[in-house]
Amino acid sequence: MDFDSDEENVIEEDFYSFLNVPKEATKEEINNAYRRLSRMYHPDKHVDPALKAKAEIMFNKTKRAYEVLSDPHQRAIYDSLGTKGLETEGWEIVQRTKTPAEIRAEYEQLAEERAERRKKQATNPTGNITIAINATDLFNPYDNELFDDEFESDFISSIPSIEVSSMQFNQSVDFPLTQKDTCTLSGQLQTQNGTGGGGINLSWRHIFSHKSWAEVEMTAGSGPALSFKGFRTLTKRFFWNGGTILQFTPEGVRPGIMSTLAMQIDKYSVGYLSYHGGIRSLFSTQVIRDTENNRYNFSIQVGLPHSFVLLQYTRKMMNQELKLKIAVKYGTFGGVIEYGAEKKISKHSNLSFAVVCGVPSGVKLKIRLTRASQTYSFPIHLCEEVMPAPIFYATIVPLVVFVVVKKGFVEPFLKEEKSKKVEKQKQNNYNKLLEKRKEAVAAQELMMATYNRIREEESNKKGMVIIKAIYGRIITERGNQGDAELSNEVIDVTVPIQCLVKDSKLVIHGRTKSELPGFFDPALGEEKMLHIIYNYHDQPHEVTIADNESLRLPKTSHRTNIT
Repeated sequence: MDFDSDEENVIEEDFYSFLNVPKEATKEEINNAYRRLSRMYHPDKHVDPALKAKAEIMFNKTKRAYEVLSDPHQRAIYDSLGTKGLETEGWEIVQRTKTPAEIRAEYEQLAEERAERRKKQATNPTGNITIAINATDLFNPYDNELFDDEFESDFISSIPSIEVSSMQFNQSVDFPLTQKDTCTLSGQLQTQNGTGGGGINLSWRHIFSHKSWAEVEMTAGSGPALSFKGFRTLTKRFFWNGGTILQFTPEGVRPGIMSTLAMQIDKYSVGYLSYHGGIRSLFSTQVIRDTENNRYNFSIQVGLPHSFVLLQYTRKMMNQELKLKIAVKYGTFGGVIEYGAEKKISKHSNLSFAVVCGVPSGVKLKIRLTRASQTYSFPIHLCEEVMPAPIFYATIVPLVVFVVVKKGFVEPFLKEEKSKKVEKQKQNNYNKLLEKRKEAVAAQELMMATYNRIREEESNKKGMVIIKAIYGRIITERGNQGDAELSNEVIDVTVPIQCLVKDSKLVIHGRTKSELPGFFDPALGEEKMLHIIYNYHDQPHEVTIADNESLRLPKTSHRTNIT
């Protein structure tokens, strides 16, 4: 559930859930659901003035849901945009001759145009900050004999020297001009051991179609440069991108060229063949296979200043919220083994660490935090030689720190933020919740005659009798008696559940139960469940399902020994 705006926090009616039909329901299924509810809610079915007034409210709601879902045009709008689409300015003049497919296509076009307008209002900033830290004095301390004073020599020389060896900052912003033209302004600054430089880039990209684009870029800073780039889809399996760069120096113009040809080998695999020529020339080939749970990367590069072979494997776990990585790289610079993990810590943030062991580079620890479009990297050089101690600490310390920070700071913060958002949602929907609660109470009163009739019929033939049904925030841990522990945020829905029983069978489709007649949301913003205890053939049964989970009863697996 998204809490980003007050408009998105407003509760909307779910007509499918109210009629208890699937989204792909046929007209006959919708008609049957309408007739079933009409028998309970039609005002003519009630004599008592108070019940008749409540019945009028519920019958109008039933009629509204039926009118929308039984009309293909209104249903198409509702499926695309929800109830707000039925009230949106402009939709009332949609030609009645249009088919539902045409209406959906028109809405998608309008939605795309709105998204494009929002895009024009945003600059889409992206950034990358890298701070390299030299901590080799922790494991390779330098001998210091410069201190004449014994106290100073013993005390000061015992403190490891940790320094920032280099920093790099990259930032860019986009300026959409039209739907097909975008300008990008970016800048870079870097410093290492007291010296540094920087540059600024201005590019303009034009999209010709979904198959091709072209870009021109001007660079100033470490010498002006002008580059031209392009992309083109050649066939269903081949695509190409490349370009040329002209770098202006006091010695003259230095041209360069880059070109990459890619091939879709199969559904999960892509191969790349690249060439870069100019001041530094290199030729490389790469094959990437990316499946649901695994990612493989095999690369070979030949050229200046380095040639190497790379083999990398990534294992995706926990619905890709956790990734374990290992890589082996060998070339003219030596050999490197790298292993690490990447964890999704929030909706828009990823945290990763990697341990790099190589010759002659030594041992490094890489820490990276990605937050939306911003990336913060901290490569820490621990040791100039491959030694067990830095490898051990580089592996264990990040894990311990992650657990401590997550349990002590991140989870409490996220829990507090969620509570604030839920409270805000409740405030935005306060009147709506009161109305829903009132409707649920009225609906259950109107159901009593039907409830008593169905319960008596099911009891007489030893069919399905609902003993107890509750809906809301249910703690699924079980006590000594086998009963689910309950919070205060639950409601009794025994009556409406029994009314859904037909011919000793109960079917509830996979949508939120809070919109079913006789239901309301007692725990807005929280995970809710439906817990049912029922008898079938005089045998006790029990089941608990999630809010959006479908349900079909009876089932032998639900049988219990509870009496």
